Amino acid sequence: MNSGLILLFFLAFLFAWLLNRVRRRLGFGPAAYSAVMIAFIVFMGLVWAQSHG
Repeated sequence: MNSGLILLFFLAFLFAWLLNRVRRRLGFGPAAYSAVMIAFIVFMGLVWAQSHG
């Protein structure tokens, strides 16, 4: 397994955890949470593809 991919998974879990804490404080609904997570996944996928292209 690629170490960069492991780092991406770690960052994704960390981001999800932080976003969940922020979401509870700000009162975001599940739709906003899903939209931010999808945007983050797409962004990280593009960064990974760019660095391994």
